[in-house]
Amino acid sequence: MKGFIGARQTTLGSEISLTGTGVHSGAPVSITLCPADGDTGIRFLLSNGHADGTEIAADQRSVTGVTLCTVLGDGNGASVATVEHLLAALRGLGVDNALVEIDSSEVPIMDGSASRFVEAIDEVGLAELDAPRRYLKVLKKVSVEEGGAYGELAPHNGFHLDIEIDFDTPLIGNQRIEIDLNPGSFRRELARARTFGFMRDVERLWAAGLALGASLENTVAIGDDRVINREGLRFSDEFGRHKALDAVGDLALAGAPLLGTFRSRRGGHRLNALVLKALFADAEAWTMIEAPRYREIRHAELSHRLAAANFAAERS
Repeated sequence: MKGFIGARQTTLGSEISLTGTGVHSGAPVSITLCPADGDTGIRFLLSNGHADGTEIAADQRSVTGVTLCTVLGDGNGASVATVEHLLAALRGLGVDNALVEIDSSEVPIMDGSASRFVEAIDEVGLAELDAPRRYLKVLKKVSVEEGGAYGELAPHNGFHLDIEIDFDTPLIGNQRIEIDLNPGSFRRELARARTFGFMRDVERLWAAGLALGASLENTVAIGDDRVINREGLRFSDEFGRHKALDAVGDLALAGAPLLGTFRSRRGGHRLNALVLKALFADAEAWTMIEAPRYREIRHAELSHRLAAANFAAERS
C-alpha cells in the first residue's frame, strides 16, 4: 500500500448545491458546499442579502446555542443553526476543508439525517490537497457531569464512540451504540439515523417558535404508544444512532479529526459542547499531531484505528 492513509487534507471534488427547509424556522434554505484550500477548515458563509456575507468558523469557540440543535455565531449577531448533521457528514467522510454558502440562518434538515449530504458528497468525491492532515490527539481523560448526564473524552488510537441514551418510554428505553468511526461505518451505521421528537412536545415547541418546519418527512414522531411515521424506523435503535450522529457533528467543532474515545450517557448537544470546552480548557489534555507521510508502508504496519479518518471511497 502506497502512502499513509489520511496523511493529507482533503476538500470536495466540486461544488454541491442543495435546497431544503429549516426544521425550526420552517423557511426555505439553499446551500452550496464549495471546495476550499488546505488549512481553511469548515466555514459557513452567510449571504445575509449582501455580496460579502459573514463568515463563521465551524469551531467550538463559535458555539452560541445548544437548545435542540447546535448554533454557531460570530459574536456580532450573525448565526447559523442546526449545523450538526452537515458537520457529521463532512467529518464522517473525512472532509477537512469546505466553505458552506447559505442564504438563511439554518442548515436545511433534509430527511432529518445526514444521508442526503453523504450522497451529495459521494457524488462529487474528494480531492486530496498538499497540506498535511493534522489530528487532535486526546492525551488524558476529561469529563463533564451535569444534571444526570455524563460525557468524557479519553485517549484512544483512533476515533471511538460509545453513546448511551435512556428515555422513560418503552418506545426508546435504553440504547447503546459503540462504533469505531471511519467513512464506511459512518455510512452504514449512522448517516441514515433521523432526528426524533415527541408529539406531546409539539405545541410547546411551536409556541416557542421552534420546530416550525418539522414533519413526518424529516422527523421520527413518537406518540404515546407508537412511532407515528408510517414507514416505521430505519434501525431498531435509530434513536441511539441519531444521538451518535449528532455527537460526530458536534465533535467536528474540535477543528480536526479526533484521536480519542468519546463516551456519553444521557447526553445531547449541550453535553457534547461542554466536553469539548473542558478538553480545550486543559492544555495538558490534548495536542495536535501530523500524520506521517511515508511513501511506502506495509499494510501490517498501518494502525487500523489511526486510519479511521480514511477518506477513500468505501461504499456499502
